[in-house]
Order: sequence, then C-alpha cells, then structure tokens
Amino acid sequence: MNLLESHRDHAERTGQGSIGGWDGAASAFAGVAPRLFAIGLRVLHDVGEAEDVVQETWLRWARADRSIVVDPPAFLALTTTRLALNVAQSARRRRETSAGPWLPEPTDHSGGPETAAERHEAVDAAIRLLLERLTPAERAVYLLRVAFDYPYRRISEILGLSEDHARQLVRRARDHLAGERRNPVSTTGHRRLVRTFLSAAQTGDLAELEELLAAGVAR
Repeated sequence: MNLLESHRDHAERTGQGSIGGWDGAASAFAGVAPRLFAIGLRVLHDVGEAEDVVQETWLRWARADRSIVVDPPAFLALTTTRLALNVAQSARRRRETSAGPWLPEPTDHSGGPETAAERHEAVDAAIRLLLERLTPAERAVYLLRVAFDYPYRRISEILGLSEDHARQLVRRARDHLAGERRNPVSTTGHRRLVRTFLSAAQTGDLAELEELLAAGVAR
C-alpha cells in the first residue's frame, strides 16, 4: 500500500472520507506528494523521517479549513517545511548543539485563541531574529527558499538576482543565523513582516510577501 492509499484509508476510518471536498483534497495532495517528500528529505536526510513528515502534512491538510487556501501547493509545501524543520530542531536539541531559528507551521484552524496567540508569538520571535542577523537580500532569499520552497529560478525573477547569487545568499544566511550579529530592528518593519508572513502561511497567497521582500532588496 502506498503512502497516499494509507492516508485515504486513515481518512475513511476517521470520517474524513465522507466530508465534502475529499476528492479535491486528495487530488491536490497527490499532485504535490513527490515534491513534499523531496522537501522532507532535503531537510532531514532520512527517508523514514521524510515519509513521516509527509504523512503528518496530509493529516494537517485533511483537517484544515481548505476553503480559505488560495494556493494549495504552496500551503502544503510550507506545512511540510515547518514540520521537517521542527523535527530537525528537536534532533539538534537532543544532540545538545545550537539550534538555528525556526518558523512555525501554517495556522491550524482547529486550535483556539490561546494556540493562535502562541503561534503568533513564535513567528514574532523568529522574524525578529531574521531581521537582527540577516541583510534584506539574505532574509528574502532565505524565507522564499527555506520557508516556502521556491526554486532558485523563481527567486531570481522575484528579487532581480542571479541564481548563483541567490544560492550564495542562502549559505550566508545560514552562517549568519548561527552567529551573534544583532542589527537594530524597526518596530514597524517587524510588525509588517510578521503580519505578511502569517497571511501567506494561512492562505497560500504569497504575492504580498514577494512584493515586500523584493522591495527590501531593491533599497
């Protein structure tokens, strides 16, 4: 039995198979499942862990309020990335090594106000760290590549950079995030990026985030 069939059986056992929109949800997931597995494998370097992350992504997708999701592939890619990074972060903690910054997963509408507040606080702290330690170009490429799994060609189009330069910026961003640099952070800019990131994570519509990041690089 393949992974999607396993997900389908689980959904039917839990009643997900009887809800409206099941066929559409399953189709949307199946279309990007190989890409989701590739994301998990790239982050975790372990086939079993990558499969577990993809399975958890399906469960989140099955119970999400899909009616508000503008771009399902982007939403699923972000969910997979967040889950994989959280797994990687837990592994780093167990090895007692320094953990890099992380960005929470897209909003899960099954949670209450307290859960939403916790997610907002986590995003707020993570975005502040990116603002403190990265240049606008590093931050833009890092968010598009790591958080939203953009291909380098698309990143270069959005930000007006070469693909090679974008790859270099991701490497620099990882190095700087592991450092101790502390740049001053604009309260207004911080709030705007948090709001825009949360909106993109919730709906899958990344147009506003792309524009905001590109504007920062162009300055």
